[in-house]
Amino acid sequence: MPFGSGASRHQQLRSWVADHLRTDILEGRLRAGEWLRQERLAQELGVSQMPVREALKQLAAEGLVEHEPYRGARVVAFTLEDIEDLYACRAFIEGMAARTAAQRISDEELAELNRIRRAMEKCRVPEELRDYRELNRRFHGLVVESSRRSYLVRTLAQLWSAFPTMLWGNFPGVAATSAPDRDEPDTVEHAEITAALEARDPDRAERAVRNHIATAGRALVAAVRAK
Repeated sequence: MPFGSGASRHQQLRSWVADHLRTDILEGRLRAGEWLRQERLAQELGVSQMPVREALKQLAAEGLVEHEPYRGARVVAFTLEDIEDLYACRAFIEGMAARTAAQRISDEELAELNRIRRAMEKCRVPEELRDYRELNRRFHGLVVESSRRSYLVRTLAQLWSAFPTMLWGNFPGVAATSAPDRDEPDTVEHAEITAALEARDPDRAERAVRNHIATAGRALVAAVRAK
């Protein structure tokens, strides 16, 4: 860990600890509801407790960690209501982004969007579900980035930071399977989003994205309840 000196070194160390813990949370090595004891983490990472304490505050601000009075910090655990809220936020904000993207997306971005969509259609589910989900993340990310609206891009990046990896860690019963009856509708809805953007139709693009995300959210909630 080659850091500078003084205040600069302290800030770099805090950032390094936060990055390390964030990665462990998002990749499932630190599980939902797991307590994050400062002393243990400091020993494991070979640092003092101060940068660990500050890193946990940063992760709490990002929504990955929660503090309980007199008990400490632990990894956030999602509830069914959290899933509903997450998808409702995504539907609204990504819909806004798609409306603007319909007016600003480039031909190169449309070509890449179609390439990603075709790659998704070739994925075998559930055997290649991990690849499918990564392509899905890239598909939605490209739509948002094409809006050129920096605040929406940053806001959605934070929402997606816990989705889907951290979400699946909270609900292992649906982590290895797609939601029932969602494979074919997913394909049709992604095609409609792409067509709306190609038509440069803001109303159609916003409607297509909101409908797609809201429907996917309902299907996931139903699947979790069924498990």
